[in-house]
Amino acid sequence: MDVDQILTGLYSEQGRQDPYPWYAALHEHGPISAVPTRAEHSTITAVAGGYDLVDQVLRDPGWYKGAPPGWQEQEILRTFLSSMMFTNPPDHTRMRAVFAKTFTPRRLGALEPVIVRVVEERLDRMAEAGADGGEVDFVADFAYPVPALVMAEFIGLPQADLAWYRQRVDWIDEYMDVAGKTPERVARANQAAEELRAYYRDLIAHRRRQPGEDLISGLVEVLDAGGVELTEEELISNLIVLFNASFVTTVYMFSNGLPLLLAHPDVVAALPGDDALARGCVDEVLRMESPVHFLARSAPEDTELGGVPVKRDENLLLLVAAANRDPARFPDPDRFDPHRPGPPSLAFGVGLHFCLGSAVSKLEGRLALPRLFARFPRLAVTQPFTYSGSLFLRGIDKLFVSTGNREH
Repeated sequence: MDVDQILTGLYSEQGRQDPYPWYAALHEHGPISAVPTRAEHSTITAVAGGYDLVDQVLRDPGWYKGAPPGWQEQEILRTFLSSMMFTNPPDHTRMRAVFAKTFTPRRLGALEPVIVRVVEERLDRMAEAGADGGEVDFVADFAYPVPALVMAEFIGLPQADLAWYRQRVDWIDEYMDVAGKTPERVARANQAAEELRAYYRDLIAHRRRQPGEDLISGLVEVLDAGGVELTEEELISNLIVLFNASFVTTVYMFSNGLPLLLAHPDVVAALPGDDALARGCVDEVLRMESPVHFLARSAPEDTELGGVPVKRDENLLLLVAAANRDPARFPDPDRFDPHRPGPPSLAFGVGLHFCLGSAVSKLEGRLALPRLFARFPRLAVTQPFTYSGSLFLRGIDKLFVSTGNREH
């Protein structure tokens, strides 16, 4: 199978549901391959799926995030490109330094009891919904509300606003997919960005009047104290992107991870009370079912990677999910092994743009999974499920389960 056939397969519905055979086929061509000229990938020169090469490019600050043409005309792109996730040094460095001052170990430590409380509340809801053999949508009742409620409390969003907020998150995520640039999706994403910007302006003004212990209050305090180069509009852009990135990836960590874990009943039985195993399970779920499947970087100069020439300013597609199953770095890569040695997964990126919220996401997984299986040791998936269909953020949006009607 040549690279053109592999990419065609990835773009198909079958590939979106199960991209891993296509990634395996790509590995047979080496760590990087030139991309044939076709309309659907006209902006991409090469595609990389080798772990070491993807890791190398992500760690190299010279490889930059390119701005799409006409970005100034779209509110969603103006928001993205004024946030640290989509900018390059020195702007990236300037913005990230402000957030690093507020993502403190103290604030992260204070989240642990919040996560435990939210998890226990959601488990109670699942128990009620699953009483007498009733089905429970694991995503609606657990995988979505746990990170949403935790991030809302961490950032400082009123819980009552979350349903309204989620719709705007969904519009932005639809736009982020490689097939998401239809006029309808662009319009919805622009609307979401405009409405979220207005929402955060009001929330920041409220926190100035009545500060709390949340992230927004901490950031406003840092901003108003002076000595930092960050505008309020940049703060808003970063809050929008941070919530989307930290929250959606955690939803999919839970929903993608549950079927994977349930296929290993010995692991499920051993999870309650075993913190080391919980950490290993979170890491292995993120490796095998990474919510983010690709990133892109632009070449700082004419170069050659693995024998493939990439000219200055041309784009390289980095298949993070393929790198996480690179057989050269992960022997028997399709086997779930929570004790697996070797390099860390690239699920949260690496280098300059390593996800700031990764520690929160992993903490949620480590605390939630043992409690979930302690409460419902006979948890089982009851209906076939499908993935979101996105080649960017891939996850299960509906997952019906039985709680087993027995609790500890």
